[in-house]
Amino acid sequence: MTTNQDELVTFIISDDMTGKRIDQVLAHYMSDYSRSRLQQWLKAGYMLVDGVVPKMKEKVKGGETIEVRLAQALDDTKPKENWKAQPIDLDIIYEDDSLLIVNKPVGLVVHPGAGNFDGTMVNALVNHAAELANIPRAGVIHRIDKDTSGILVVAKTLSAHNSLTQLLQAREFTREYQAVVMGVMTGGGKVDAPIGRHKTQRTKMAVLQHSQTAKEAITHYRIGKRYRSHTLLNVKLETGRTHQIRVHMAHIKYPIIGDAVYGGRLRIPRHSSDVFLDGLRAFRRQALHAKLLGFVHPETNEYMEWEAELPDDMKNLINLLEDDLKEYESR
Repeated sequence: MTTNQDELVTFIISDDMTGKRIDQVLAHYMSDYSRSRLQQWLKAGYMLVDGVVPKMKEKVKGGETIEVRLAQALDDTKPKENWKAQPIDLDIIYEDDSLLIVNKPVGLVVHPGAGNFDGTMVNALVNHAAELANIPRAGVIHRIDKDTSGILVVAKTLSAHNSLTQLLQAREFTREYQAVVMGVMTGGGKVDAPIGRHKTQRTKMAVLQHSQTAKEAITHYRIGKRYRSHTLLNVKLETGRTHQIRVHMAHIKYPIIGDAVYGGRLRIPRHSSDVFLDGLRAFRRQALHAKLLGFVHPETNEYMEWEAELPDDMKNLINLLEDDLKEYESR
């Protein structure tokens, strides 16, 4: 592969690529960029095969010359969002030249959007590292809901973004959560139920067993502690759909306490004290925390893991459940 001063990348397709689709060949030679990004450039005409713009599914014969107007492609397809840098505190667990590991607090929206044009984690990230303005989605690889606390990763370079996105898609991230659900579970298990947009309430997600638009969703869970009417769970994601844990727990009739969207009516055990009742009613967000994140580092190829401690409100909720259980058992 050769590159001139104008960032025109050229290379000759080797014979062992004969019969492969052009997008597969590009992914082989330009592995620093995601397949979707290369396909986008291909459609936009930034790539030529023997001087001609190829079709997406065209197969190569071997020996062709590919030219990529890389500088123009990068400039024309870089993120157009005008992220506003704002001095918002970030709880950074780890940082190097390639990535950031951040512990997101409850109430902080990840990306600007309708109703939240600033004051988000992205605004804080761009303020912390200005180069993130040029990375897709400001480098955020996976989201956490506004009222879910915990750990997530941010890529600081395009190469790291591509590598981490591929790891996530290949289900090679380790993601573990803690949740407090309503109801007393008898044992751990797995929920394997596809999730898609709710048919009538478009802001919600739902389990859709026979829908072509629903995506595979798999959640593993095991019991941490049983209480009188609640269960502390350790949850591990195999896939990562929007609201996945919240939807799956509600689907199996053990909704997360405090979840205003999927939780339903609060479940209160008999003979509860006023202190216990007030404490349960005061917990106004889903009791869900992204506790652990692990993956192979995109530069060092070393597997790394990070943990984020439970926030105070969930600690207090668990203490409340512990005290209620002790009081009940002492009667």
